[in-house]
Amino acid sequence: MAAPLVQLSRTPPTPSDAPVRISPPGARKPGWLKVRAPGGPNYARIKGMMRELGLHTVCEEARCPNIGECWEHKAATFMILGDVCTRNCTYCAVSHGTPKAFDPLEPVRLAEAVERMGLEHVVITSVDRDDLPNGGAEAFAGCIREIRARLPDTSVEVLIPDFKGSERALAIVMDAQPHILNHNLETAERLYRLARPGGRYDRALRLLANARRLSPDGLTKSGIILGMGEEWDEILVCMRDLRRSDVNIITLGQYLRPSDGHLPVARYYTPDEFAELHEIGMRMGFSHVQASPLTRSSYHAWEQARSASSFEGPGAAPDSSSTELRTT
Repeated sequence: MAAPLVQLSRTPPTPSDAPVRISPPGARKPGWLKVRAPGGPNYARIKGMMRELGLHTVCEEARCPNIGECWEHKAATFMILGDVCTRNCTYCAVSHGTPKAFDPLEPVRLAEAVERMGLEHVVITSVDRDDLPNGGAEAFAGCIREIRARLPDTSVEVLIPDFKGSERALAIVMDAQPHILNHNLETAERLYRLARPGGRYDRALRLLANARRLSPDGLTKSGIILGMGEEWDEILVCMRDLRRSDVNIITLGQYLRPSDGHLPVARYYTPDEFAELHEIGMRMGFSHVQASPLTRSSYHAWEQARSASSFEGPGAAPDSSSTELRTT
């Protein structure tokens, strides 16, 4: 599906073998990235419930800056299949190593938490589990079915790993009919070896296209993290590639370095630049674009689901001959 790409920028694209420019050591975060420390009654209650039921949230494991806001709105992104990942992405705060054995009762406990919280929209993600035959696809399917049995009107969004490209694993998840199938592209193809060595750019795009093929009436979603060394034009290439895979919803947010041992921040994008990407994304034909410095894949996910479901945009993406001119 064609979408506009031609983009003028002040700096030429960085060659694949060129060093990535990084922010000066000790550089302060811009003011727009400051958030309040988490707290409040709902925050404490949800945290207690997660510990009681032996559940994990990506909100905690990935040190999401929006945890206070989301938990106060009784929204959380559940992380299944444990809290130890079999991959080692250099931007991610989740621990990596040898995970614990698969727990077949986890979907039941998760559905209980969703019911107790009275959620209308649920987001479920996981660590990568390359040690399991289908990468944990059965756990995603089990969670979807358990939640639907208890709360049939609750929409379920799953943020899945790439399952090493297994179409069988993807089919297991899609057969459970999630409302939204999400897989994050994360960064430009040039940076995959640096930032996401266990993933493959083309594999991520193929997974999203296959999800659309398996569920033509469902919604698909993907996200990009900005500030790991990509050029502006490369962001546009990612967005266009996602539209070619017929992705409905896209999220764009600022990369924040979890620790000194993680990939440095190459640059901080301004709120105006995110606003510009929002407008470009809507013109490309996405049904919803969530773009801001603090945006994360599940940030305001309930609003994204409603917005994309009610979208009445053009039947096809804009003409590929149209030009996006960046003047800032």
